[in-house]
Amino acid sequence: MITRIIEACASVLFGKRQFRKSLRDKTLGDTPLASVDLELTSLDPVTTQITSIGYVSGSAGKITLSSSGYHVINTSADLGQSPVIHGLTLDILQQGEGLADAINSLLPLLKTHVLIFHNARLDLMALDSAFKRCGLPQMEVLYIDTLQLALYQLNKQHQVLPSNSATLTVCRQRLGLPAFPEHNALDDALATLQLFYAQLNELGITLEDSIESLFHTNAVGRFSLGLSSS
Repeated sequence: MITRIIEACASVLFGKRQFRKSLRDKTLGDTPLASVDLELTSLDPVTTQITSIGYVSGSAGKITLSSSGYHVINTSADLGQSPVIHGLTLDILQQGEGLADAINSLLPLLKTHVLIFHNARLDLMALDSAFKRCGLPQMEVLYIDTLQLALYQLNKQHQVLPSNSATLTVCRQRLGLPAFPEHNALDDALATLQLFYAQLNELGITLEDSIESLFHTNAVGRFSLGLSSS
């Protein structure tokens, strides 16, 4: 038993070292980025469903607005308080597109870009669930989480974090970015990519640096979406 535990720990450490090494070859200026935001029916990663997807790509410190996309999803899920927050009522959702069509529109970015999220865990778990519902094969994505970047900086400044100190809006305000319309997936995706570039500046990281330079913040990770072939 002890031998198996030691072997498992060694395997995890080796995998972590290999992952970190792979990030050294990816400079922030040369790597295509895609900021993705999902509006969801709830904050429960197990049961939540996607009501809309917004995304926009960027590279070399610039945002390519022509790359943006926005998809409202036709879902019959229990919306709870979602319409109050996002404004996506049942009649709007009924005119939306199928989940599979929306995910297929997103697939090219997932395959070729490093993804930027604000609260990556929730959105990635929702995407994983959507992949499985659509019967899509497993795909590993690389991501950077602006929420974790914010928490890294805040934890250096506060022993106890102020309430709501890491929301997208508050993070942008702290770095002097302008106000933006909240709770629309495309607006949030754009706001998140802007925040990421501002956070790099705050951290003293340039576009010539590698993604590995962010590894110590715990904001960089990889995640497997979809059905395993095994």
